[in-house]
Amino acid sequence: MIPAPYLLYLGHSDDEIGIKTSRGLATFRAGDCVGELRHDDCPLSLGLPRLTIEQAVASGARTLVLGIANAGGVLGEALIRDALAAIAAGLHVASGLHSRLRDEPRLARAAAEAGVTLFDVRDPPADLPVGNGLRRAGLRLLTVGTDCSVGKMYATLALRDAMRARGLSADFRATGQTGILIAGEGLPLDAVIADFLSGAIETLSPARHDGGWDLIEGQGSLFHPSFAGVSTGLLHGAQPDALVLCHDPARVGMRGLPHCPLPDLAECLDANLRVARLTNPAVRAVGIALNTVKLDDAAARALCAATGERLGLPCTDPYRFGGDPIVDWILQCFAPSTPATTASR
Repeated sequence: MIPAPYLLYLGHSDDEIGIKTSRGLATFRAGDCVGELRHDDCPLSLGLPRLTIEQAVASGARTLVLGIANAGGVLGEALIRDALAAIAAGLHVASGLHSRLRDEPRLARAAAEAGVTLFDVRDPPADLPVGNGLRRAGLRLLTVGTDCSVGKMYATLALRDAMRARGLSADFRATGQTGILIAGEGLPLDAVIADFLSGAIETLSPARHDGGWDLIEGQGSLFHPSFAGVSTGLLHGAQPDALVLCHDPARVGMRGLPHCPLPDLAECLDANLRVARLTNPAVRAVGIALNTVKLDDAAARALCAATGERLGLPCTDPYRFGGDPIVDWILQCFAPSTPATTASR
């Protein structure tokens, strides 16, 4: 486990989506976050106290979390300088970037001299199997999306909480850096060698015999030219019984590829169902999760209602309005094999 409390890094970021890891921790692990580290040219904030490294240490911080995501997940010079300053002040450093902290000689040397630890979150185990597609026991829900970074993790966590509130056994299975930092465990799917993608998810969500659910965090989108491969491997390895389609209605083009339009929701859902049927022919859609953060309350509720009516599925913003409409549908669809149990903790 990465030692808490955390100082969340925003650095020089000016991309709201690019700070999603820090924002996720501030949202779901608020009690473990003492403040944010941002430079004068950063217009963004998590609503936490803005602290220097020295102030954060005085406030009890133990780890600087480089909670940003950039193209390619690289360690730039600015990040390295700030990480070195944190190490010199006695902080551990955690990162979910593709570039490994331990592979940067200056950081490795400084950490060894200071007696602190570098945590590379995007670091899959070395012994992952190749997927076999064999049907395994248990119930699984997978969130999928019209694009990357549309709220799949938020929806998955909100649905888990809604299911637990109804007395169901439900567990979150993290597949990305932010989810892993929040849950304290998981598997960074986009860092896995392609041949082992489906096997990695089979490992993350093994056979389950308690009648409960694994809620698996989705990644990317089948329609995103850059990341569809990860989404495909996830769909095959998860063998989902249920799919929830996530969408940001404010998005006008694929993230990072503005020349690529977003797919129609019905078309996207159908494509995901067709791919998922390779390993679970019985998979079914159980809901639509909209990320309505940029809409006022009335507009958000109206859009959820209209979308649900158009697609014939329950539609909500699970984080904002709760996941009960989708959970109601799940209970109806899977009632014979979904007994109420004491929630997993």
